[in-house]
Amino acid sequence: MTTDNETCPYIRVGTEYYREVMRPQANGSTCKCLVYWKASTIRTDYGKDYLGEIPKYDCFCTVPSHTGYKKVIGNAYNVYQPLTHTPAPGNWEAIEGLLRHIFEEHYEYGLDYIQLLYQMPVQKLPILILVSEQRNTGKTTFLNFLKAIFEDNATFNTNEDLPKGQARLRSA
Repeated sequence: MTTDNETCPYIRVGTEYYREVMRPQANGSTCKCLVYWKASTIRTDYGKDYLGEIPKYDCFCTVPSHTGYKKVIGNAYNVYQPLTHTPAPGNWEAIEGLLRHIFEEHYEYGLDYIQLLYQMPVQKLPILILVSEQRNTGKTTFLNFLKAIFEDNATFNTNEDLPKGQARLRSA
């Protein structure tokens, strides 16, 4: 057996075992996630010697990087996922149109924001909130665009995700 995590679906973090799986999503896509797995089940499936070959880490960490990604930092397992693509020159007429529509007179700020998200993901940035009572304004398309760029690392919150005490934000 091998200890290379690319071929070994299991890892041990501290004293717990996990298996990397592709979890189906409601929209038909999948996302990579770690699922707790019992050592006894692994032993039953692969034999007792297999446990000794599973990569071992001290803890989890979340260290985003899109240009110098590392799966292991020190002896910590990075749960931030590498992107499966890299930017390349090409025709971006449709994307440019979407960004001009979303950001309007703040188009340059929008480009800067997305560039910072990609190049410096640990940089503290203001939270981007898209608010419009109108339908078909491009909000969902823009969120889907960000999800396509940042893949499983992107998360979006709705009013339902906000604490009840945030009445002003919820009402907006």
